[in-house]
Formats: sequence, C-alpha cells, structure tokens
Amino acid sequence: MNYAIIFTTSQMSVTPESAADWMAPFLATMPDIDIAGEATWLAKSHAAEIIVADNTEIDIAKLRNTANEMHIDVNIVPTQNRRKRLLIADMDSTIITSESLDDLARMAGLDDEIAQITKESMAGNIDFDESIDARVAILAGKPATLFNQLLDDMTLTAGAISLVKTMRANGAYCYLISGGFDFATAHIRDICGFHDDHANHMNISSGLIEGTVRKPILNRSAKAHYLAQYCATHHLTMADAATIGDGANDLEMLQAASFGVAFQGKPILRKHIKLQLNHTDLTGLLYLQGYARHEFVS
Repeated sequence: MNYAIIFTTSQMSVTPESAADWMAPFLATMPDIDIAGEATWLAKSHAAEIIVADNTEIDIAKLRNTANEMHIDVNIVPTQNRRKRLLIADMDSTIITSESLDDLARMAGLDDEIAQITKESMAGNIDFDESIDARVAILAGKPATLFNQLLDDMTLTAGAISLVKTMRANGAYCYLISGGFDFATAHIRDICGFHDDHANHMNISSGLIEGTVRKPILNRSAKAHYLAQYCATHHLTMADAATIGDGANDLEMLQAASFGVAFQGKPILRKHIKLQLNHTDLTGLLYLQGYARHEFVS
C-alpha cells in the first residue's frame, strides 16, 4: 500500500522554489524509505506531499520533532480511500477559535469561575457531564440576551468554510457535533454550510438562564454515537469518515474514524491521536485528503 507524507503550515511561508527542496531536510533523516513519486506542492509554500511505497521505515516522532521547530505539521496517511465522504467536526476551539461557554461566562462577568472548570474538563481531568452542569449552574439568573452578544462575537477558525464547502462540493456529508450549545451550533452550521448540527440545550425561563442543561448531555460517547449513526444513515463505514476536534471530549470519535484529526489538540489527544494539526489551519484536513489549493471551494 502506498502512503502520502504531507507537510503543511499556516504559520509561515517557506522559501524553497520546489517541494523537494522544502522536504529535503526531512527526507534526509529517512534514507531507507521507498519513494514512489516526486514531491509535489498542494499549495506552494504551505503544503506539499510525497508518496512512499510503505511506512515501515518512517519515524513519525522524529519527523515531528524536526518539523515542530519549523512550525510545520507532518502526517502520514494511506493513499487508498483518501477523500472522505463524511465529516464530523467539533465546534469550540475547532470550527470556532474559542470556547463558547467560557466566552458566555466572560460576558456575564463570571469567567474566572468557569474557565478553570473548562480547562480541566477539556484535559480529561474532570467528567464532562459533571463539568457542564457545574459551569451552567454558575450562569443561573443571567439574561438570555447574552446569547445574541455571543453570536456576534464568535470568530471562525481560518479554513472552516473552505473545509466544509470543499468536502460538500465533492459529495461529503458534513455535521457539526458539539458539547457546546445549540443556539451557537445552529448559527455556525448556517455560516459554514454543515448539513446539520447537534449540541446541548441550556434551559431558559422568562428570559433568564435557568442554570440547567437538558438531559441527556451530549458528551464524548454521544459524539461517537452520532459518527456511527451518520455512517449507517449514509451507508458508509468508518473508513469513509473524517473527524476533527481539540479536546478530551472528542477522543472517542477521533479514535473511531479512519481520519481522526487532533486540531491544536490538548495533551491527551496529542498522546493518543496519530493525525495532528498544530501549525496548520482547518485547510490542513483538506491537504490530508489530497486536495490542492486550487480545488478549494469558499
């Protein structure tokens, strides 16, 4: 089986004229690999790939140590069934740049009380269900008009729209599955063009946040459930699926899909997930699938 080694970055613009020149320092550390094709640009100065006949001689940890110093991501994927037909994406700190519940707390003047719970939860140190109940309880009595303010302030991660629209244009089904809240996911779904969204629901009464979350809570197991459900709905397998997220709540769905990508992942994801984007925006998931920049839809 052939594999693609993909080098990507959004944080710098490389200077070599050819993709081979860019890759040379990395390939020099792997003299025994069986190269099956020329190095090619997917996006000049930002993404390139080379095809190899197998991946047995590739020390990905060594490659990443070198690449990280240059703010470059390196990943290895099979060339077979490379373009995925299903995308399941997390929202907070993935499709958008921040944690929406933390932002809501900041607007309510409660950020110090909630942010630490979020941090511990995303690192996997606190049970997600318990953490979301605790964080929302702190917001009890605050006006629901804060939701509109939050929607106005949310910022998309670079590449979010291109990721969804390019995959949709090539026949993929795209879903936003979040442990955040439905008032936010519905908004982001429409902006990016996801087919549908699923998230938690914060209960409101008389225009005020009640401080409770509708049960059952959408947690890491629920995300994995939606992945399996949409594979079944569209007659696909996990080999056809790509998932992307940043925190412990995404671990199960990232491990289940053939393309599970840790996006600027927390340490627990960097430890357990092979595909990682730490220096590349969301277009990195398109490059992993072999899309060149000129094929992007925006």
